Amino acid sequence: MNVIEIKNLTKYYGDVKGCKNVNINVKQGEIFGFIGPNGAGKSTTIRSLLSLIYPTSGSVTIFGKDAIEFGSEVRKEIGYLPSEIFYYDKMKVIDLLNYSASFYEKDCSQKIRELSEIMELDLNRKIQDLSYGNKKKVGIVQGLLHSPKLLILDEPTSGLDPLMQQKFFNLIAEENKQGATVLFSSHILSEVQQLCNRVAIIKDGEIVSIQDVKALQNDNYKKFTIRGTGLDSNKFKIDGVSQIKEKDDEVTFFFKGNINEMVKIISSFKLSDMLVEEPTLEEIFMHYYE
Repeated sequence: MNVIEIKNLTKYYGDVKGCKNVNINVKQGEIFGFIGPNGAGKSTTIRSLLSLIYPTSGSVTIFGKDAIEFGSEVRKEIGYLPSEIFYYDKMKVIDLLNYSASFYEKDCSQKIRELSEIMELDLNRKIQDLSYGNKKKVGIVQGLLHSPKLLILDEPTSGLDPLMQQKFFNLIAEENKQGATVLFSSHILSEVQQLCNRVAIIKDGEIVSIQDVKALQNDNYKKFTIRGTGLDSNKFKIDGVSQIKEKDDEVTFFFKGNINEMVKIISSFKLSDMLVEEPTLEEIFMHYYE
């Protein structure tokens, strides 16, 4: 079952493209990554998904229901953490969270206490006295306090220190084990690599690839580093080779294709060292943005 189905979603702001022909399905129980640099169209897609803005064309369904027609209904089962957070500055944290909890037909008090303890959040402080990172913690607790079936997280870790980021990752993994489906938007690829099952890459408002995270690394380009004397980088300019860089007695490049052809080329040189490795997710990501 697909919890989220986005079909040919297009959103223009006047003549400016926010996203175009976006097609994404997120399965029940999945942690789905949505990656791209700032301005690529991630937040536009998410806001359309939540019917916070209306698409120019295309459709979005959540839990099998149209996200616009049944928006108020489906949002009861969604926990949303936006990339930018703004609150009532003079409210105490606990008052704000209790106010948020009042929108749901359940007692959220225990969950608020549990989440606040995990995130080391002082419930008695006023919002205006909090740092940006602590305000982000408030947003995390607010998004999870009603134990939603679907979590939509837009750049959730900005402002969190590394230790708190890891606590957050553990928290999301635990919510997922309890049955929550997660859409995780980020431009930090190591986060996606750590958490997600599948990933969609968006560029200039359009999806350029949807793959399993492991397949994205393992079934993609291999990274070659060749060291020796008399190396000629032009010899490596064959189909399947990209991002060739030459420096002193070293040549690096990415290759996808018949490995025997590459071995034949390499064997024509006198090498001092050679390294063949899996590219990082960051390096794979940059390939899509060449």
